[in-house]
Amino acid sequence: MEGRVVPLLGSEEPSPIEVRRLDSPSHLFFTCDHAGRRLPHRLGNLGLPESELQRHIAWDIGAAPVAQSLSDHFEAPLVLQNYSRLVIDCNRPHHVAGSIPEVSEETEIPGNRDLDDAEKSARRREIFDPYHDRISDALDARSAAGVECVLVSVHSFTPIYKGQERPWDIGLLYNRDDRLASVLHDLLAHERDLEVGDNEPYSVSDETDYTIPVHGEDRGIHHIMLEIRQDHIESPNGQRAWSQRLGRLLSQACRELDLSSES
Repeated sequence: MEGRVVPLLGSEEPSPIEVRRLDSPSHLFFTCDHAGRRLPHRLGNLGLPESELQRHIAWDIGAAPVAQSLSDHFEAPLVLQNYSRLVIDCNRPHHVAGSIPEVSEETEIPGNRDLDDAEKSARRREIFDPYHDRISDALDARSAAGVECVLVSVHSFTPIYKGQERPWDIGLLYNRDDRLASVLHDLLAHERDLEVGDNEPYSVSDETDYTIPVHGEDRGIHHIMLEIRQDHIESPNGQRAWSQRLGRLLSQACRELDLSSES
């Protein structure tokens, strides 16, 4: 029935969010918007074969293990969202087409066609809102406690997009505030073995992104979106290497910003 409220997630299904160390005093605060590719049982496979659901269109391959390793390294807070971005993209404003995509890259998503307002609202209410509410609540608590925060949102990107090769090993994404991006760019450039993207392979904006504009810019805290090329972090060895490198460089960046990465 049009407009009827139907729960998206059954009582036996996992929470959309996973949290670690929210009471940590570390200045660093990690998020991972596209950590998993889980689909609610009610949505089946959204009309897609399993091969499509293993691709980048469904999740950020390798991003969650890197975010978890960085959280462990710094003993820092982490909030992850484990349902597929094809259900609802937790880094998109609700009003844009990419929020619940009918096409991702060049793949049509049959299960997202002709959705009524009730279905769209259920996806927002049960996945998007709990994730961002948890981030907001944690950052509010840290602000009230006088803890200065550095928000780091961990993502991965495809080496080829719609037939175009992307040469970057890592991209540093930001919008109006480049304080942390500028410091990290210099540090990564000194590594010499990396092609570093400055707002590449794309940039952050109010129309295309949610986490950085809302939780970073609106609060005036230091922030960065890290986009790591996914073929570098598909394997445990790659995830370990990038976590170690980023852990070292984030520590140095915090020192240069007169922050401690430890507390």
